[in-house]
Amino acid sequence: MWRKTFNFPSIRQFCSASEIPTLYSFLQPSVFALKRTQNPSQNPSKTLETIPKTLTPDHKSSLESNLQISLNTQNTDEAWKSFKILTSTSNIPSKQLSNSLITHLSSLKDIHNLKRAFASVIFLLEKKPNVLDNETIRILLLAMKSANTAAPAFALVKSMFKNRFFLPFSIWGDSLIEISRKNGNFVGFLRVFNENCRIALNEKLDFMKPNLVACNAALEGCCCDLESVSDAENVVETMSVLGVRPDEASFGFLAYLYALKGLEDKIVELERLMEGFGISSKRMFYSNLISGYVKSGKLQSVLEIILRSLREGDDKSLNFSEETYSVVVKGFLQNGNIKELAKLIIESQKLESPSIGIDSSVGFGIVNACVNLGLLDKAHSILDQMTAEGGFVGLGVYTSILKAYCKEQRTSEAAQLVMDISASGLKLDAASYDALIEASMSNQDFQSAFTLFREMREAKIPDLQMSYLTIMTGLTENHRPELMAAFLDEVVEDLRVEVGTHDWNSIIHAFCKKGRLEDARRTLRRMVFLRFEPNAQTYLSLINGYVTAEKYFSVLLLWTEVRKRISIDNEKGLKLDHNLVDAFLYALVKGGFFDAVMQVAEKAQEMKIFVDKWRHKQAFMETHKKLKVAKLRKRNYRKMEALVAFKNWAGLNV
Repeated sequence: MWRKTFNFPSIRQFCSASEIPTLYSFLQPSVFALKRTQNPSQNPSKTLETIPKTLTPDHKSSLESNLQISLNTQNTDEAWKSFKILTSTSNIPSKQLSNSLITHLSSLKDIHNLKRAFASVIFLLEKKPNVLDNETIRILLLAMKSANTAAPAFALVKSMFKNRFFLPFSIWGDSLIEISRKNGNFVGFLRVFNENCRIALNEKLDFMKPNLVACNAALEGCCCDLESVSDAENVVETMSVLGVRPDEASFGFLAYLYALKGLEDKIVELERLMEGFGISSKRMFYSNLISGYVKSGKLQSVLEIILRSLREGDDKSLNFSEETYSVVVKGFLQNGNIKELAKLIIESQKLESPSIGIDSSVGFGIVNACVNLGLLDKAHSILDQMTAEGGFVGLGVYTSILKAYCKEQRTSEAAQLVMDISASGLKLDAASYDALIEASMSNQDFQSAFTLFREMREAKIPDLQMSYLTIMTGLTENHRPELMAAFLDEVVEDLRVEVGTHDWNSIIHAFCKKGRLEDARRTLRRMVFLRFEPNAQTYLSLINGYVTAEKYFSVLLLWTEVRKRISIDNEKGLKLDHNLVDAFLYALVKGGFFDAVMQVAEKAQEMKIFVDKWRHKQAFMETHKKLKVAKLRKRNYRKMEALVAFKNWAGLNV
């Protein structure tokens, strides 16, 4: 809002030491506060001596030509020099050249050249205003807005009025409003606004009439900054004379002022006027009344307005903004009125439609405002007070607190609150559960995640898959296979959860990586018992785990099991692939189970699976280099035959 006042100095106060003494004094106005270091070599008096008092037509033509060329070549200083010489000898460049120079200077986005542009316009307004184009003024003001230079902008408009250079309000009005807002110069804007309106009416210039946006800007400043009833009503009177029709914002600003001043009769009159103008939405009107009452400390009136808005309107149209709820919360909490806020929510819930959206309720708005203001504990205090009052606590009150708990990673408290919600007969939606479970997993609060998922199942939420995947993924990333197994065992029979072989594989793989091979084997048995078919990845994880632990006999037992499951036609049973064949061969060679090795090799050949024999030859040489066939023949003829067959297959007898 506009909080500062602005006093316009006279035009002469803008003047300082001239950049060129022979040039009009506005050419270095002090409103820009530009500090420049003067070059010691420059002597103003000598410069003055070099400029003739009058110019011949040829000299003038030459300077204008040089000005045009300089602009074309972007030689700003040379263009400015030509302009100074021309103006210092009372020669105004052509309309096209003058406007081109000012537009060029305005486009350079630096204060020094913006000052030059401003000075040039002021000079031309005093000397020959008809030279200036409307578009040039618009461009200069836009540049001033970008540079956030308020004083020159106001001085420019005042000079326009003084020299009867009247432009449509649309050319300069919006820029001046923005500049005023940025700098808090409302008083300055109000003076210009009033003078503009006076001229528009006296001179009967409709194009100078301000639009509704400008009128509302003036009204807003009078109501919210000056807090002046007389000034505000003067603006309203001006709008009426100009034929500017007010809108909801216009009435809203007045509502704030009248509530602040306690002018209840005028508030009633405003409402009648709104009906007369056909303005049906009262959202902004009520919001501003609330702000005015809060600032004046009339908190009972705030309660009455909120409850009245619920009685009169539909839930959608009177959904107050977060800003309004923040104003309410600050006002009440500054006076320690948690009890009153709780009562407000309880009474509001009685009036709200059962179909109202969770985030549209008054309870949500108040509690959410507490949370956004960093007052989560106050929000919970409101909840506790509502419970103590014996009031029904709507879901909207809980939702914002739950979101805050998630954001602050207070997941155990969130889980407890969800249990309270369920116990009260309310039901969260799937998205809320998903968010809470995701926060719990991110915080590695696995027990809270499990509790929330159980609550989700008991609440008969139809879609459990997203939360299920969140938990399984989190447990996998945190290497907690024992929790994965327990969780999967708990939910596997729930038809709302799609459990697949890959879920069991994740658990088996995680157990194997941690060296918990018996747990991995137990998981496989449980998987088969529940009629989930193991696949190549299942056995590959187990083989790698056994090899790492050098439990090659377990691999042999695994092969015996797999051999029964292998499908030749790939329609049913286990599909043997290259990776699984390679893993079995390597482990069985390392364990010295050559009979099984040859069984795997034969299966691979039968199913046309490529085998890298070199790798298994190397495994044999590393482990069984000293194994002699002759000695093995005396002990176990069958093993001897398997060894010979392997050597022949691997090319070790060549």
